Amino acid sequence: MPKSTKPPTTRRRQWGSERNRIPLPTVHKRPSDAKIVWGRIAVVITVTAWILYVITTIARLIFEYGNQDFRLSLEAIFYLVVVTFLTFSALMYLVARQGALRRFRDHVRVPRAELDRHFAEPHLDGMTVLVPSYAEEPSVVRKTLWSAALQEYPGLHLVLLLDDPPAPTDPYVAYRLDATRRLTNEIAEALIDPSTRFSDALFAFESGLSATGTVSTEAVSALAGEYDSATRWLRDMAAAEEHEDHVDTFFIDEVLGGLADDLELTGRAIEASLDGSIDLTSDRMLELHRRLVWIFTVETATFERKKYASLSHEANKAMNLNAYIGLMGGRFRTELTPDGPFLRPVTDAQQAELVVPNAQYLLTLDADSLLLRDYCLRLVYLLEQPDNERVAVTQTPYSAFRGSPTRIERLAGATTDLQHILHQGLTEYNATFWVGANAVIRMEALDDILEIESVGAFEVRRYVQDRTVIEDTESSIDLAEHGWTLVNYPERLSYSATPPDFGSLIVQRRRWANGGLLILPKFLRQLKARKRAGIPVRWLESMLRVNYMASISWASVGLVFLLVYPYDSRLLSPLVLVAALPYFIAQTSDLRACGYKFADIFRIYGFNLILLPVNLAGVVKSVEQSLTGKKIPFARTPKVRNRTASPLLYVVAPYVIVAFSVFTVWRNVVDQNWGNAAFAAFNAMCAAWAIVDNIGVLNSLVDIWLGLTDWMWVDRKRTHSDDTVVTLGTDFDWQTALYHGHAPAGSGDRNHRVKRKKPSRRTPIVALAETPDHPEPIAVGTLGGSENESPTA
Repeated sequence: MPKSTKPPTTRRRQWGSERNRIPLPTVHKRPSDAKIVWGRIAVVITVTAWILYVITTIARLIFEYGNQDFRLSLEAIFYLVVVTFLTFSALMYLVARQGALRRFRDHVRVPRAELDRHFAEPHLDGMTVLVPSYAEEPSVVRKTLWSAALQEYPGLHLVLLLDDPPAPTDPYVAYRLDATRRLTNEIAEALIDPSTRFSDALFAFESGLSATGTVSTEAVSALAGEYDSATRWLRDMAAAEEHEDHVDTFFIDEVLGGLADDLELTGRAIEASLDGSIDLTSDRMLELHRRLVWIFTVETATFERKKYASLSHEANKAMNLNAYIGLMGGRFRTELTPDGPFLRPVTDAQQAELVVPNAQYLLTLDADSLLLRDYCLRLVYLLEQPDNERVAVTQTPYSAFRGSPTRIERLAGATTDLQHILHQGLTEYNATFWVGANAVIRMEALDDILEIESVGAFEVRRYVQDRTVIEDTESSIDLAEHGWTLVNYPERLSYSATPPDFGSLIVQRRRWANGGLLILPKFLRQLKARKRAGIPVRWLESMLRVNYMASISWASVGLVFLLVYPYDSRLLSPLVLVAALPYFIAQTSDLRACGYKFADIFRIYGFNLILLPVNLAGVVKSVEQSLTGKKIPFARTPKVRNRTASPLLYVVAPYVIVAFSVFTVWRNVVDQNWGNAAFAAFNAMCAAWAIVDNIGVLNSLVDIWLGLTDWMWVDRKRTHSDDTVVTLGTDFDWQTALYHGHAPAGSGDRNHRVKRKKPSRRTPIVALAETPDHPEPIAVGTLGGSENESPTA
């Protein structure tokens, strides 16, 4: 590998980061009755305290001073609005938490033998696993692909959807892309030997069973040997893996090691059955043989939509998925055109150059996520239960890898583990939202929400909406509109990386804050439509969904007013603190249950303070999109080993929050407004702690310097004519002329405008197609954008 393409080194572990790399239990600990009862009491205290505050403080002040002090009345009303919204979000946390506790209490894990028996029935259509990836490190994508490839499922088809520009010029980017392209072939080649061995063993057993009709001792002993061979193969692979960080630890110990332990236990049980009085039946032997075949047999492929001009190149994950899903079940041949290769559908299998298999289920998996061994089996088993015919999506909201080397990654992981609990609780009230990191999706449901649009001469098929950057949330509303439901499986079966530094965290959280307000009107229209149809949505489901989509907006705006506006001290009351206290106590309890510390509740509060400008920026972008109708580009969360620089605004803003909070303390101490002074002092301390802990003073100075000097550097661009010129001569591009024809009269499109120019006797005659963003000659007419577009903001 060239020296210039050397990947970054391992991230240095920070003081105060997490040392423990043992993941949380797959099955949630059964909550005690006392914990559930205290959860109910917390809900009652929150509601009661809010009601008492309205009566004893707000109403009293308005009635006593309303006629004398109009400003105080306005402040009281506005302060009540802010407190009400914040209290509502805290209440929804407690309600969702109660739902999660009840689900954890009632959940019974399906025995392994029942899964084997269920999947003994034919599953002819199989499952397609789609892993969308853009600019990820090959080592990250490789682990994700292996965790999917080793899933035990009949007829598994694994596809890596590469969204990188197909022909990069940067040496390292080109090296990374080539290495990523090879991954699916490398996995297929590595699995040839074990897949062939276990398929031959299954065939040998079926032949012997057909000949004798009985299960011999030798056949049982041979099966135990096959499981021993599978265990050794996995342990050899684990021993050869590079071990650099906490994600490698999880992959080696839980993905490879966990599967090896499972197969080793099964092999010992098979061997022990030889000494028992009850023999293994022929059906059970077939199930155990097929299990090995399914684990080590997978079809792999890599697909790059940006290689084809007939597919959308819109820069977001949703269209990367849609481009491939729209091809499923079809046959295509490649046709070269002046605009690039097109995929033309064909009916004759002999003419097809690309055959895309159909599937009953889709598994979408982010390129930085890992699945535990029985993810597919357990989730599809859930979908195929008699009462779940209308379940469109099932998933396990991802958990965080333990042992994070940075403090901010550990804290982001803590919030991720809290969100896992809340998502589990949403299912209790039929308010589940699709979380795009991983999900098993029924293809029939996607067909119901399909929207087809003609763009030029081509058809664009949208299964997953790309109107917002939180495409999974909007798709949840679309599925509900068609009578489908979503379910979170109540176990921890998936894990995903969390941002390792403040810069990458900004990208992620700004994306999360953007789009909820845009989707909310669609949900409100759905509420009215279902009410008219006589199938109203339950009020608790409605409140949870509204809170999920809009809480970031009102919490951010409300917190800004609490930080900035000097409210009258008479509006303060201990009842406000009483209403908020159950929320913080419950969150602290949940953090402790997930292996975090008591003090992390204060760290999370400060963490949210310094993220306030990021959330507000996401809200502003949502408002901007609603006014302009222009889509917000999808921003990938960088998962790199070196630090990601933060934009100037988001580095300076936390310091402004601290400075203004200190100023507010001084101002309120002078005015003897002790309640506001205490609140401002608490905010100043928590925000300052968060800056030092999560951003770093030195990193802040570096990012501020970069932000102040970045404007001095601009990309060099070649000068070019405003018009695309196609001249006639020896080099005339007749293919482009025949394909596009003459531009329409009065056309202002530089990419398609054609001028006839009298050639000079001394000037070479050429055909150029240049655009301001692409100074080099490029192909024009690509559907949805150029090949150099990427899903970054």
